[in-house]
Amino acid sequence: MRIEVDWTRCDGHGLCGLLLPENLANDTDGFPVVRDPEVAPGNVHHARRAVSACPALALRLSRP
Repeated sequence: MRIEVDWTRCDGHGLCGLLLPENLANDTDGFPVVRDPEVAPGNVHHARRAVSACPALALRLSRP
C-alpha cells in the first residue's frame, strides 16, 4: 500500500504525521512531509486510521 497526499485539499492540520510517523512527518506549519510512501504491512491499520482522521480528506491509500 502507498500513502498519498492530495495537496489541493491539505490544510496542514498535522494529524497524519502524528498517526503515521513511520511514513509522514509534519513541517513547522503542520503540513505533511512524506518520508516513505510505501506503507509496511504492519502499519496498514495506522495508515487507514490516518486517512479516516484527516479532516480535509487529503490522504488516500492506493495499491502500487
